Amino acid sequence: MLIPHDTRIALDTVVDLVNTAPENEPPRDDPSDRLAGGSEDGLADIAALYAFAERHLISGVGTLGEKDLAAVRDVRARFAEVFAADDPRTAADLVNRLVAAAGTTPQLTDHDGYDWHVHYFAPDASIADHLAADCGMALAFIIVAGEQERLRRCEAPDCGHAFVDLSRNRSRRYCSSRTCGNRLHVAAYRARRKEAAG
Repeated sequence: MLIPHDTRIALDTVVDLVNTAPENEPPRDDPSDRLAGGSEDGLADIAALYAFAERHLISGVGTLGEKDLAAVRDVRARFAEVFAADDPRTAADLVNRLVAAAGTTPQLTDHDGYDWHVHYFAPDASIADHLAADCGMALAFIIVAGEQERLRRCEAPDCGHAFVDLSRNRSRRYCSSRTCGNRLHVAAYRARRKEAAG
């Protein structure tokens, strides 16, 4: 599957965004509520949001506040729903709503030493709209290509992180073969050896 560079970057961003949510996060009625349960929230405060924006080279961030943090958490929850969608129609509907709410306005740009690429957000967009538009369009690319099943969750019982399976035969099962995959293979090997010895 040939994925343009910009789309690949946006896919990496949306995966990282979804994975900032605490593990086993309970459903919430108000996305601005502090998250409870499971592991630590990767977007626990505004400093973490700034760090996320810097890590992913998100341009034009400006001054961020609690409203931005709540909006990005809401976008994160909606992207998590896309990864959990059972079929392409459901995933497409979720992406369509995200992108439409962001006020998508595609434009060509070549800022900061990058070659020409498309921004799907307005020049003065909030960070939440920026993420919803660019990452939403990256997910749209996957859905349009008929590859929605590549949007997965790690099968390791104690993980569940989101990832995009870009393997040739769509066979990837773990977010990282070096950590989750290797850990489970070692555990299975030890269990077989214990059983054989017992």
